[in-house]
Amino acid sequence: MNNTYTGLVKQTFHFPQEGFNVNDNGYLEFNGLDLQALIKKYGTPMKLTYLPKIGMQINKAKKLFDNAFKKHKYEGKYFYCYCTKSSHFSFVVEEALKHDIHLETSYAYDIEIINRLYEKKKITKDIFIICNGYKQKSYTSRIARLINTGFKNVIPVLDNIEELQAYKRSVKQPFKLGIRVAAEEEPNFPFYTSRLGIRAKDILEFYVDQIEGYEDKFQLKMLHIFLNKGIKDDIYYWSELNKIINLYCQLKKICPELDSINIGGGFPIKHSLGFEYDYQFMINEIVGNIKKTCKRLKVPMPNIYTEFGSFTVGESMAHIYSVTGQKVQNDREIWYMIDSSFITTLPDTWGIGEKFLLLPINKWDNEYQRVVLGGITCDSHDYYDSEEHINEVFLPKLTSVNDRAANIKLKDKDEEKTAEKEEPLVVGFFHTGAYQDQISGYGGIKHCLIPSPKHIIVEKDKNGKLVDWVYAKEQSAQSMLKILGYL
Repeated sequence: MNNTYTGLVKQTFHFPQEGFNVNDNGYLEFNGLDLQALIKKYGTPMKLTYLPKIGMQINKAKKLFDNAFKKHKYEGKYFYCYCTKSSHFSFVVEEALKHDIHLETSYAYDIEIINRLYEKKKITKDIFIICNGYKQKSYTSRIARLINTGFKNVIPVLDNIEELQAYKRSVKQPFKLGIRVAAEEEPNFPFYTSRLGIRAKDILEFYVDQIEGYEDKFQLKMLHIFLNKGIKDDIYYWSELNKIINLYCQLKKICPELDSINIGGGFPIKHSLGFEYDYQFMINEIVGNIKKTCKRLKVPMPNIYTEFGSFTVGESMAHIYSVTGQKVQNDREIWYMIDSSFITTLPDTWGIGEKFLLLPINKWDNEYQRVVLGGITCDSHDYYDSEEHINEVFLPKLTSVNDRAANIKLKDKDEEKTAEKEEPLVVGFFHTGAYQDQISGYGGIKHCLIPSPKHIIVEKDKNGKLVDWVYAKEQSAQSMLKILGYL
């Protein structure tokens, strides 16, 4: 029986696998990156973004849709949109834009990002901008200004019937419209219907009363749906998708300008080495269902839009921590204390019980044990205690100086000093690139004044060589004191 951590992983999962491998020196590699070299260079705690993964994800989705369109001889077009709320950082959005995509916004300040991207020549006025969300005046006025300045493919997606009036008053030229269809929530949700969007039974009447006949001023081009649980092969997903397909077909017969269905986002990403998801099957089924219904009801097949956020950026990031100490509090629980906080750096683990892909960077040849990972805030909820598909956290054992002395019979002080300098266990939480900084508040005040870790970017230069650089240093005490009014 192999009791090493390497043995545990290989007995439990197929390993190595895409994105993860242990090199000949015994250190974990992430997308081929030498993590140990980065840790020696920059230290921990560290946030690491590997930008090439973003393009890999985009091109993967495009290829899958292309395969499905060919399989079904689908007659519409596919448009890949990135929803900026997943990560607003310029290095993320600009990297995504290198791969011929479009953008989705959710709040007024997103429009300021659009303006800045245009000023920097990262986008043209032909790009599709899908404007979602419940919109206040500050948002609708910015959308109108975009359209009035020549952005020809801005599509405000109406979240309620009254929203249209804002554009009627302020948009000075013909523009496109979308409508978000309020989805029924999944059965275990505390509410029956999403607070977002317009009820399906009201949409036909709304179109006839307020949109039909105004084609010279605005045209309904898109129906939009988004399901919180994501794109999953279950009765709930297929039921909600078929509702919007049938509604599209009904509307299309009286609204010839309508030509697109937006199925939102929701592709899952790998949060465990045991992750399995047949992306091609799901896309084939989505495309096939749309075509089948359109053929049956004798309407043209719509263009298909997606708004992938987590899928685009999630797998590009890792959070890396050192284990700074071990605490044995009772007969069952062994705590590994990290040099940061889960509440402040990975808030989804605390807020919604999200599980990320957790692996050690080193010590793969050590024996393993069940542990609980603890953060350094004073909050009792600052811990991580389970990993998807295992339900427990197993990590390599730490060896104390006394244990090593008993095993190797230290002969002199020099050898003892060498033992004391043994590198700490370093662990990585992978595929953390979506939402964590947006939720925790980048560079602000964190619980117990725990600083934001340093943020390292790895990208390819113009010659295709990987280069790493510091996007942000670890947050300083002075920056916090300034925010709090002490300086």
